Amino acid sequence: MIRLLNDHRELSILLLTALLFGLFSLTQPGFAGVDTFNLIFKNALVLMVVAVGAATVILTRGIDVSLGSILGLSAMSLGLLLQHGVNLALALLATLAVGGLAGLINGLIVTLLQVPPIVATLGTLGVYRGLTLMLSQGKWIENLPDSLKHLAQPGILGIPAVAWLAILVLVLIAAFLRFTALGRSFYATGDNPLGAELLGIRPRRVQVGAFTIAGLCAAVGGIIFAAQIGFIPSQAGTGIELRAIAASVIGGISLLGGVGTVLGAALGSFFLISVDSFLVFLKVPAYWNDMVAGLILLVVLVIDARIRERVSQALRLQRYRNVQETESPGKEDLPESRPQGEQG
Repeated sequence: MIRLLNDHRELSILLLTALLFGLFSLTQPGFAGVDTFNLIFKNALVLMVVAVGAATVILTRGIDVSLGSILGLSAMSLGLLLQHGVNLALALLATLAVGGLAGLINGLIVTLLQVPPIVATLGTLGVYRGLTLMLSQGKWIENLPDSLKHLAQPGILGIPAVAWLAILVLVLIAAFLRFTALGRSFYATGDNPLGAELLGIRPRRVQVGAFTIAGLCAAVGGIIFAAQIGFIPSQAGTGIELRAIAASVIGGISLLGGVGTVLGAALGSFFLISVDSFLVFLKVPAYWNDMVAGLILLVVLVIDARIRERVSQALRLQRYRNVQETESPGKEDLPESRPQGEQG
């Protein structure tokens, strides 16, 4: 069972989420219904796409703490463009370009200037947040056109366009990582950069690609955020990067790189938003959310470390037994004993 949970990390968080729903339903009958699930899913859309972006960087053994600022900069750019009468389609494309460019800059700083990812993105976090405040002059962007708000209204099959957009992003990145050679190079780079280079992979280019994808995901998150709430505060996206990293880790993305899936990051996001929803139903003050999420992350990390340790011990024991069986002579290898009378 432990080996199964280690090999399929998504199963662990899925079981944990189901357990959480089950326990809460005992105290709140009817909570675990379709309406509640839909509400949590809609609330988790922004975190999901940002977490998937964070996961692509973590897979390559990096980390990006500027994603919240990129989300805010992208959303602010979208709002300003729409206020100036730019067509919605063009404004959306420009927003994606802003996020992609910001992610590309992060990747170039890390690879070309050889700045550690955590340091580089801490710096750009402040830069992008400053740009957002300069563009908005510290004011909120309100009175956005209805065409943007309609993206968050029920559409095909009753699902909003922003939800379809998030699903499309998840599917595309999952397929890219799973079925393309370039996508698999993300795992190889995170697992062993030197070994990947010997195989012909260029780790620096892979890292730049990962940061660019993360920036695009943050821009998509900004679009969903703006459409859902209908206005853009000057501090949009603040703190979401830490929750995105937490969601990725909870979903099975290894901070050491090379391990994890897009599905795991998405499930981790759904789990964190579910916890927030449970606290709301229990009428727990909102300022407890971050502490509870942090405690859950610590528990998951401790359990994860124990599972890895148990699996590692089991693998070592299995290898030892295999070696023993190989080195121990069988009956057919033993010298045949001769009758005592025939000796000499």
